[in-house]
Amino acid sequence: MGTGDFMILWLSSFGFILFCRVAPVVALRGRPLSPRVVDALGYIPPAAFAALVANDLLSPGMFSAGPWTGLMPLVAGGVVVLVAWRTKSMLWCCVAGVLAYVLLSLL
Repeated sequence: MGTGDFMILWLSSFGFILFCRVAPVVALRGRPLSPRVVDALGYIPPAAFAALVANDLLSPGMFSAGPWTGLMPLVAGGVVVLVAWRTKSMLWCCVAGVLAYVLLSLL
């Protein structure tokens, strides 16, 4: 692939992505969204974060190196859930998750 072909591909991809991001803003300018749509949009960040976490906790070969190496992320995730339930603090969840994983990896 030459430089010209690459630039055509890159510019067309850039233009399409820019259009997909700008078109809804321009189309909805000045129009209020319904409360149901606003509520539904509020679920996008937690759902994206849950997908990222689930991808790290559950992988196809997680038990291939042994049962304990597959269970460590799940146990550390359980600790994070308990800390989140008690404190409702993202900082303490992060600290607890890292500490739990480090301590479990030392066993």
